[in-house]
Amino acid sequence: MNSVNEMNWKKNISLFLGSQTISLFGSALVQYAMMWHITLKTESGMMMTLFIICGFIPTFILSPFAGVWADRYNRKILIIVADAFIAFSTLVMAIVFLLGYESVWLLLLMASIRAIGTGIQTPAVGAILPQLVPKDKLTKVNGINGSLQALIMFVAPMVSAALLTIATLETIFFIDVVTALIAIITLLGFLKISVHEKASDQQPTSYLEDFKQGIGYIKQNSFLKQLFLFFGVFFVLMAPAAFLTPLQVTRSFGGDVWRLTAIELAFSLGMMAGGAFIATWGGFKNKIHTMTFASLLMGICTLALGIVPIFWIYLLFMAIFGIAMPVFNTPTTVLLQEQVDENYLGRIFGVFGMISTSMMPIGMLIFGPMADVVKVEWLLIGTGLLILLLSLFLGRNKVLLETGKPVVQEQE
Repeated sequence: MNSVNEMNWKKNISLFLGSQTISLFGSALVQYAMMWHITLKTESGMMMTLFIICGFIPTFILSPFAGVWADRYNRKILIIVADAFIAFSTLVMAIVFLLGYESVWLLLLMASIRAIGTGIQTPAVGAILPQLVPKDKLTKVNGINGSLQALIMFVAPMVSAALLTIATLETIFFIDVVTALIAIITLLGFLKISVHEKASDQQPTSYLEDFKQGIGYIKQNSFLKQLFLFFGVFFVLMAPAAFLTPLQVTRSFGGDVWRLTAIELAFSLGMMAGGAFIATWGGFKNKIHTMTFASLLMGICTLALGIVPIFWIYLLFMAIFGIAMPVFNTPTTVLLQEQVDENYLGRIFGVFGMISTSMMPIGMLIFGPMADVVKVEWLLIGTGLLILLLSLFLGRNKVLLETGKPVVQEQE
C-alpha cells in the first residue's frame, strides 16, 4: 500500500531533489578542487591513488552500519546530519587552510571524513524516495535524479577548474558550506516527511542484530541473492571500461589533454541524455528486460572500445555507454524500492552500496596489473564478451524476470 500523499508529492520531491542537487554540486566542486590541487602540488600517481582510496574505504566500511541507521532512525534527520557533518568538517578545513596549514595530508584526511558523510547519506536517500513518490512514478523520478547527478558531474570539473584559476582552495570550501546549509534549511523548514514504521517503533534489537536480520532478509529472498550475485560479477567486469580507458586513449590515440577531457565529456553527456530518456520512456514493462537491454548495450560498447581504431567513433561509443548507464541503474534502484520491505530498505541499500563501491576496485586489482602486460584493448574485448554473456543470463533468469514484472498490475 502506497502511503504517499498524491496531492503533495510533486512539491515534496522537487524540494528534496532540488536541495540534494545543490548540496551535491558543492560537494563535487570540493572533490574536484582537492583532486586538481593534489595533482598540481605533487604530480604523483601514488598520491592520487591514496586520495581515491581515502574517498572509497570509509564509505565501504560504513555502508552496512549506515544501512541499519537508515532503517532504525528518521531518514530525513540522517540526511541532514550527514550534510551538517560534511559542512562542518569542510568549514574547519577552510579555516585551517586560511591559517596557513596547507598540507596534502590534511586533504587526504578531508577526503576520508567526507566519505564518512557520503556513506551515511547514500542508503538514507535511496530508502527515503519511496516515502516521497508514488510507486508508479519511481522510474521517472529516479531517471530525473540520474540526469541531475550526471549534469553535476559534467559541470563540476569545469567550474572547479575555473574557480581554482581565480580563487583559493579555501574559497571553494566555503561554497560547499553554503550549498550544504541551503540543503539543510530546505529539509528542516520546508519538507515534511512522515517517519517510516520501524523508526517510529521502540527498537527491541541491537545494531548487530538488525544487521544480521538484514543479511537474513537477503538470504531468504532468492531475488536479492541472485541480483546481488549478478552485480558482484558485473562490477568486476566493468573495471577496465571504467578505469583503464584513459590509459588506453593515452597509449593508442595520444596523450593530449583534450582527448582525455573529450572521453569524460562524451560519457557525461551520454549519461544526461540517458537519464532524460529513461525518465521519459519508463523502460519495458518488465524491469529486468530494461536492465538486460542496457547491459547488452554496455557489453557491445566495451567490446567496441577495444576494437575501434578511429577516435571520433571511439567517442561515439563512449557516449552510448553513458546513455546505457542510467537506463541500467534506474530500473535497478526502482526494483529495490518496490520489492524490498520498507523497514529493510536502508540495510539493503547499504549492502548494495558495499557491492557497488568494492567490486570495481577489486576488478582493478585484477585488471590493473594485467594492463602493464597486455594491451588494454584485449582486456576490453575480453570483458565486453563476458558482459554480453552475463547479460544473456540476466535476461533468462526466471526468478528475476518474475520479480521484474510491473508492481501496479500485481496490485490491481
